[in-house]
Amino acid sequence: MWLAFAFSGPLLWAVSTHIDKFLVDKYFRHSDTAVLIVFTAFLGVIALPVIWLFDPRVLALPWTATGVMTLSGILYMGAMLFYLRAIQTEEASVVAPLFQASTLFTFALGALILHELPRWPQMLGAGLVILGAIGLSLDKNMRLGRFKPRLVMLMLTATFVVALSSVVFKFFAVRDEFWSTTFWTFVGEGLFGAAIVAMPKYRRQFITLFRKNPGAVIGVNAANELINLGGGLGVRYASLLAPVALVSAISATTTFFVFLFSILLTLFFPRLGHEDLSARNVIQKAVGGVLIMAGVALIESWDMGGGG
Repeated sequence: MWLAFAFSGPLLWAVSTHIDKFLVDKYFRHSDTAVLIVFTAFLGVIALPVIWLFDPRVLALPWTATGVMTLSGILYMGAMLFYLRAIQTEEASVVAPLFQASTLFTFALGALILHELPRWPQMLGAGLVILGAIGLSLDKNMRLGRFKPRLVMLMLTATFVVALSSVVFKFFAVRDEFWSTTFWTFVGEGLFGAAIVAMPKYRRQFITLFRKNPGAVIGVNAANELINLGGGLGVRYASLLAPVALVSAISATTTFFVFLFSILLTLFFPRLGHEDLSARNVIQKAVGGVLIMAGVALIESWDMGGGG
């Protein structure tokens, strides 16, 4: 069952990616990327009383646990800020392959902190998933593109922080309760968002967006953040049922789902998206998809056989 939760992340994140593209093009083209993640932070803050009503024990944890889990939320938001900085200056197809470095960092941190040592079939499966995801991002000349030092540093920092946040989350969620960990992670995200709004420059941009298109900005962003939140919670819950490195590897399928949805938009809603449907491009994406599915099959068969 953990695979269902693990796949909910990339599936919903792919939907969120297309919504993000729509939002950036229409509303956030002239705003700083820091303003984007304020919506994520505030949505988490709104969820806090709901989680507390569902499980009042969230306030009964030791201060050390709550402090580290809050730090995990802050780290996650910081990683997203680095990611948005990178994607602001480069095409998504160039940035996406670099994001797979998070799986490598997660493997290393998972082994170091959580003592999770996947068997070789699982590692091979994870490798196929990553290879397939990278293959999906190659251009027509079968190149990943030329990376600038600043871009590389931004993405390596983002992926390392994402991996660290994920491992810290599981380290404390295993010992405490899932909802308690989620609650304090959201607190950290809220603090990060509050720090951004406290800066006059970002606060003015934030207010301006509401004044120009309040209904559209609030409605579309709320829906998008709920979708993104659902994917994040699915992956976080999956990380409690399986090694965090394997869950991270499954997340690499986001690129595949992004391409699939791009095809559907091109065929049925061309005004909302466009994808190259040439034979070469489709074959390339199909091969990448097959590699991903083969990797998932290896992970699943080993897990069902009791080898995990």
